[in-house]
Amino acid sequence: MSEKATSDVGSTIDLATTALPLSARMPRGSLMMVWWSQCGAMFYLFLGATLALKYGTINALTGMIVAAIMYSLINGVLARYAVRTGLSCSALSQAMLGSAGGAFATILLCLMALFYAVFEGSVLAVTMSKVIPGVSYLVAAVLIVLYSVPLVLGSVQHWLNRFNAVLLPFYLLGLTLLIVLTVHRHGYSPAWLHIVPETPTGSFGWLTCVVPYMGVFILSMCTADFARFGKPADARFHALVNFGLPFYLVSFLLNGAVGIFLVGSLDAAHLTETAVVDASLAILGGVGGLAWIWVVQTRINTANYFLSTVNLQAFCEEVFHWRWSKLVCGILVGAVVFVLMLMSDIFSYLLTALNYQGICVAAWVGIALSHVLAEQPSESEGGRFGAIAWIAGAVSGLTVMLVGGDDSSFAAPTAFLVAAIAHRVLKRLVIAREMPAR
Repeated sequence: MSEKATSDVGSTIDLATTALPLSARMPRGSLMMVWWSQCGAMFYLFLGATLALKYGTINALTGMIVAAIMYSLINGVLARYAVRTGLSCSALSQAMLGSAGGAFATILLCLMALFYAVFEGSVLAVTMSKVIPGVSYLVAAVLIVLYSVPLVLGSVQHWLNRFNAVLLPFYLLGLTLLIVLTVHRHGYSPAWLHIVPETPTGSFGWLTCVVPYMGVFILSMCTADFARFGKPADARFHALVNFGLPFYLVSFLLNGAVGIFLVGSLDAAHLTETAVVDASLAILGGVGGLAWIWVVQTRINTANYFLSTVNLQAFCEEVFHWRWSKLVCGILVGAVVFVLMLMSDIFSYLLTALNYQGICVAAWVGIALSHVLAEQPSESEGGRFGAIAWIAGAVSGLTVMLVGGDDSSFAAPTAFLVAAIAHRVLKRLVIAREMPAR
């Protein structure tokens, strides 16, 4: 990682190639507003409903709680490290994977955040085309990209925190109204707590519900990019609260439970990719539903566009030595998002791409944990064996996905475990080999 002067950027620095100086750190509340923009997404509502219908409500809710605990433990460690060092995902990847591996991890995070921006933007575009007369999906896509790109051009410290703080109450209000109005219109029924699985799942059916959440391990990479804005004095708060269990209970459990509740009030046989959106429009009304979905999608897309933009900057600098401005990279990201939003069968191809990328990210998380938890981690050792461990994890995960049959859903956990174990074993071998020389 090159050491460049950052004084020209001033207090609004958010470049991903350098350690963030203490002068650019944020108060805990402000950083919380930025990070918690990711807790609200239609994806979490739909995933919760899908898991309940397939594996039963009890298994789904148990899986959400276990996933929340797992994420809080992993990302609590990564958050402390990022706060202490000021290193982004890109810089951390350079340290543990070497130059080539670090560049690949950087562009991987850029692409995954970009794909999520496409998914969330497409949901909003579909909603707009349904509610607003005369607005086609194409026009809606143009409008969404045009207003999304400028949102990330301001600094994290002085713009995104305030913008998301303003939108947060509206997100919570919409979520509350969905529940209240559903009960008012249909009456309360505990049936949503008793949805049974399509087929018997055995004593550990909840474990199958944990695995899908490992497909969004991108949140661990995102943790490094956002936690580095925290002040060292707030490290405990960020590890335990901001990037800890409360965040994941809201993201996974609260949203998932609302999704199950909505499906339990509808005809489950007609669940589709847009079922939660349709339910929101039916319950909140066209204008109210659109307003709430706009708030939800805009909040999470500020994070998606930001991550894509700053990691594109980092990749261009690391690989091509191009120091492109945030404006140029933001426009490029917006252009790619727009093109992908117009492609046919978007939900199908996006999910396929994310499945493969999720395996690579799970392997990255395994290595990151091994690297950060090492007794005396060396910032230069990664290039020796980090990339080998990553490849081993990714290959094992892809193998499980392609030939695993019913067990293919365990591809991400396999990649995570193999990468972490391979990294630790290779590290010990290198240390043992160097001991006589010392």
